[in-house]
Amino acid sequence: MSNAIKVKKRSLVLLIVYTVLIVALIGRVGYFQIVKGEEYSIKAYERQTRSRIINPKRGTIYDRNGKGLAISASVETISVNPPDFMDKMKDTPEKIDQIANDLAEILDMTPESVKAKLTSNSSWAFIKRKVDKEVGQKVREYLVENEITSIYVDEDSKRYYPNGRLASHVLGFTGDDEQGLNGIEKTFDEILSGKPGMVMSEFDAGGRQVKYSPETYVEPVDGYNLYLTIDETIQYFTEKALEQAVVDYKLKRGAAAIVMVPNTGEILAMASKPDYDPNDPFAKPDFVEKEDWKGKGSSEDVELLFQTVFRNKALMDTYEPGSTFKAITAAAALEEGVVTPDTEFVCTTVHLAGHNINCWKAGGHGAETFRVGVYNSCNPVFVKTALALGIDKFYQYVRAFGFMEKTGITLNGEPADNEYQWHKDPKEIDMAVSSFGQRFTISPLQLITAYCAIANGGNLMKPILVKQISDSEGNIIEKAEPQVVRKVISKQTSDTLREILAGVVSEGTGQNAYVSGYKIAGKTGTSETVETDTEGRYIASFACFAPADDPKVALVVILDHPQVYPHTGGTIAAPVAGKLMEEILDYLGVEREYSEKDKQLMLKEMYVPEVRNMKLSDAIAKLKAYELNYTIEGDNQSDDAIVYEQTPKPNSSVPSGSTVILYTYKPDDELKVTMPNVLNKEVDEAAETLRKAGLNIKVEGIGRAMRQEFEPGTELNKGQVVTVWFELTETD
Repeated sequence: MSNAIKVKKRSLVLLIVYTVLIVALIGRVGYFQIVKGEEYSIKAYERQTRSRIINPKRGTIYDRNGKGLAISASVETISVNPPDFMDKMKDTPEKIDQIANDLAEILDMTPESVKAKLTSNSSWAFIKRKVDKEVGQKVREYLVENEITSIYVDEDSKRYYPNGRLASHVLGFTGDDEQGLNGIEKTFDEILSGKPGMVMSEFDAGGRQVKYSPETYVEPVDGYNLYLTIDETIQYFTEKALEQAVVDYKLKRGAAAIVMVPNTGEILAMASKPDYDPNDPFAKPDFVEKEDWKGKGSSEDVELLFQTVFRNKALMDTYEPGSTFKAITAAAALEEGVVTPDTEFVCTTVHLAGHNINCWKAGGHGAETFRVGVYNSCNPVFVKTALALGIDKFYQYVRAFGFMEKTGITLNGEPADNEYQWHKDPKEIDMAVSSFGQRFTISPLQLITAYCAIANGGNLMKPILVKQISDSEGNIIEKAEPQVVRKVISKQTSDTLREILAGVVSEGTGQNAYVSGYKIAGKTGTSETVETDTEGRYIASFACFAPADDPKVALVVILDHPQVYPHTGGTIAAPVAGKLMEEILDYLGVEREYSEKDKQLMLKEMYVPEVRNMKLSDAIAKLKAYELNYTIEGDNQSDDAIVYEQTPKPNSSVPSGSTVILYTYKPDDELKVTMPNVLNKEVDEAAETLRKAGLNIKVEGIGRAMRQEFEPGTELNKGQVVTVWFELTETD
């Protein structure tokens, strides 16, 4: 083979090799440019730029009337790019300490902590977050005045709860990064959060900002606003009532209450005690010693908070409902025609499966109709009724009223279906004790939802907590409509049972919830717990709605582990519920309709007129016109004598028939009398005892005197008005 041919072959081989290499290189470049181009462009951009996040304004949470319950205030966040800052300071390192000192003074920090942020090894560091606008402006002016770069003041927002503890369990709270951690804040976090914006700047490989490079600003998108069904005023009434109950009855495990609109399922108030301030959720609870509290940095302390003050008892707690459940048994029996209000029973011990079921009242109630059995909360009546109803039908209604499933409320923490302790394969004895609310558990929310069905004509409603969602311009994004889960009883049964439950309050075990002018229908309940035998823990409750003939509001009150006796629902929960219901109906403008019983029980309230400096004859005539009695103190009792002083003082509110003391001389001090003991006396007896002592009475409630405004032996002005609280003590 000639040399020329060999050279040609070698050249061909080299050409092929080079061609393959070039094609491969072009392919590789094309791969990076076309296939991987976008990915590597993003990576290059990320390496060459830094972004500072601009938090959006979190959506506001309003009550149903547009009052702000959770708002986001505009604040500033101070941050630094340490590599860039240190590069700028390399020729004047002594300025670092001065800057740290100056910023520390403005930001109320230590110079050491500020310097640590300025000189950290990270590419970005927050010096201080969420400072007031005024503080941020001072930092901004300081940086401009001293020509300091690489330190930034960016707009931010901070969550604020203007009413403090009010509705804390409903609202929840947010974390340092404005993320929802509990309550509505957590459930609707994505809707409330919005989308963050950012400021993007160009940086070199050393992490230093490129001079004269423009910054790109991306606007944040604010979160949507929520309008709750909660009424701020009714929420306040409810929490105030529970706070007083905790004190009055020494409740070791707190209390809970829910107020709901029967026809729509809207929740007007949901309260739980103990509670917390969402502005400072990790603060030490009152029941923990200061030296034992580590707070947010301790997992044990955080767990304690979630098990106590963060726990929404109205939603999360399950308990045996006791006699409040008898309304459900009654509804099922009336609907199925097993009983009528006039069906006759005899309150005797029921012997079943080797067990004796007795009435809560020693000796029983004797012969009674079903209606009266409900008034008396008679256990044997309900056992016999359930047996007549049968296991299948009984549990069919239990399920229909929603006691075996979640209510579906839009709030985190509702117990799962399997957390309600129902009998798996119920026998007659299981049904018997269940008929009067024992040996199974439900939640307060389930109970009030069922009572709403009784009140509204038989429709089980899905609870509504969020009324509507709107954007920052006020445009409605989503609106909740009342949702009927299912029909559980007929309107006829509802009408009948509403009338019977009204009798429980006017004549039966719920009389301590009686309010003149408002026909309240309800049921008492006292339940045992797993700690009853060891700790004496009982739960007293009362569930009701009003007005009974046209219900506007339903209410359930739960008092956990009272330290008083009696501890029954009728004794301690009913008066709390009655007074609260009265406040709510007054606030809603529901007109009072006084029955004949109301008129008999009511003591007409009078305002004491001004009779000082009047002639005695004129003063007496004026008092008689106001239906008030009088007693004269002084030697001069002629018609022309001048009245120099009077007790009670003018404009005092007193019952008609009260006695006004008239002084026909100028006393250095008013006459004194001693407060007698009227506890355990009936109204008439207590009033007579006070009259003989020279005092006037103001009556609150019915039954026997359980509390008096002043301790026996207290020295009072003669004629002074004394409030005495009366309660029925023989209740379930």
